[in-house]
Amino acid sequence: MSSDQLIPAGEFCTFHHVELSFLQNHHDSGLIVLTIRNAVAYLEQDQLPTVEKFARWHYELSINAEGIEALSHVLDRVDRLMAENNRLRSRLRWYEAPRGGTTLEVEP
Repeated sequence: MSSDQLIPAGEFCTFHHVELSFLQNHHDSGLIVLTIRNAVAYLEQDQLPTVEKFARWHYELSINAEGIEALSHVLDRVDRLMAENNRLRSRLRWYEAPRGGTTLEVEP
């Protein structure tokens, strides 16, 4: 991971008015990854939308860390099920689609 893709956790916390312990708790639960370099914690840039969403849930909706963890897992599961549903619908459409060529018609 290049350093230009890492955001200092302290800067994130200052900008979003959250405590560093908030990030540490979610790191400990496995929801986010904090990278430590030279005794400084960093967030990966691609995690920003997720961490910002967790901060909104906690600070605007008063959802505790356990609730955030549960919500995150449920929403991930819903996303996976929706993707699987879309794949299965696509396969079903392929089988139901009319095929070119001749068809046999039976006369009464």
